[in-house]
Amino acid sequence: MKKVGIAGYGSTKFSKNKIPIEELLVESTKQVFQTTSNLSQNLIDGVIVSTNDNSKYLGAIVSERSGIKPKISHTIEHLCSSGTNAVISAFSYIASGLADVILVTGGDVIGNPGQVLEWDQSRGELNHPIYWGSIFTKAYKRKFNTTEEELAIVSAKNHKQAIDNPNSYSHEPYTISQIMNSKIITDDLRILDCSYPCSGSASVLLASENIIKKFTDTPIWISGIGQKTNSASFTKNDLLNLSSTISASNDAYAMSNTNSNDIDVAEVHDAFSVCELMAVKDLGLTEKSSSTEFIRNLFNTGDRKINPRGGLIGAGHPLGATGISQIIEITQQLQNNAEKRQIPNVKKGLVHNMSAAATSSTVLILES
Repeated sequence: MKKVGIAGYGSTKFSKNKIPIEELLVESTKQVFQTTSNLSQNLIDGVIVSTNDNSKYLGAIVSERSGIKPKISHTIEHLCSSGTNAVISAFSYIASGLADVILVTGGDVIGNPGQVLEWDQSRGELNHPIYWGSIFTKAYKRKFNTTEEELAIVSAKNHKQAIDNPNSYSHEPYTISQIMNSKIITDDLRILDCSYPCSGSASVLLASENIIKKFTDTPIWISGIGQKTNSASFTKNDLLNLSSTISASNDAYAMSNTNSNDIDVAEVHDAFSVCELMAVKDLGLTEKSSSTEFIRNLFNTGDRKINPRGGLIGAGHPLGATGISQIIEITQQLQNNAEKRQIPNVKKGLVHNMSAAATSSTVLILES
C-alpha cells in the first residue's frame, strides 16, 4: 500500500453570504493551484467533491471550470463529516494504486439541506441539530455536574482562537459572561454554545509518496484512519459517550501505531460546546483530568492544543468544508506554518469529524 500525504490546500473565508456552491468550490480549488509548486491540471487523476448541496454533477463542473480532465470524479455526502469521508475516499484510490494525485474540494452554502435529517422520523423535533445538542448537554450536565460556566469556557476559548484565523466566520472575543448571557435557544443551550452554519469551501491535494515531493518539501502523511457509523437514528444513540468516536479513534491509533498521549494538537468536532468536552474525553486526550478541568486549563494558559483555528464554534461550520478545513489546520501546524496559531514542536495531529449527533464519526492521524 502506497503512503499518502497532503501536498497542498486552499480555503475561502467562511461567511453568511449566499454564494453559488460552484463558485465556492472553484475559489478554494484555485488557491490550491496558486500555492502548490509544479502543479498542473494534467497531473490530477481525480476530483472529489464533498457537499450536502443538492446541485448535480459537481465533480465534473469543478473539473471543467478548473481545466482538469480527471479519471475519477464524483461527489460524497455524509452530513457534517462529508469532508473527511471524501479525503478517505481519495486516500483509498491513491493507496491502492488507482491514482497518484487527487483534489478534494468541499463546501456548502448557508441554509443547505444537510442541516436537517428528514429521513429519521424517530427524531421528531430532533431533526434539527439544536435539539440533539440540547439533549446531549442536559445529559452531560446531569452526569458530570457540569456548570454553565464550564460550558461557556469552551465557547470563549474557541472564539478567542478564531480571532487569529483569517478565514473564520467570527472574530469576536466573547467573554464567558457574554456567552452565559447570550440568547436562550433551549433550556440548556445559548446561541453562543452553538456552531455557526455558514457558507465556505476548503480544498486539499493528496498525492502518493511517488510524486508528492514534486509539489512540496514538507509533505504531511495520513498515517491513521478510523471510521464508524452506528446508525442514522438519534434514538439509538448514547447520550453520554460518543461511541462512534471511540471506535474510530481506536482504529486510527492502531493504524498509525500511536496513542492519545502522542497527539500534540487536535481539531475536534465542537458542533456544540458539550461536544468538545465529550470528544476530548472519548479520544483519550484527558486521561489525567476531567474534560472540564482540561479545557479550563487550556483557556487559562492560552494553550491552543484543541481547536487552534477556533473550532466549528469560532470558525464556522459549512458542512462539506468542515472536515477539510480541520485537516488544513493540522497540516499547517505540522508544517510550522500556522502563524499566530502555531503550537511549538508539533509532530502528530488528530482530526475528529462527526455527523448527526455522533451517529457517525471519522478520526484521522496526521504526521510530519
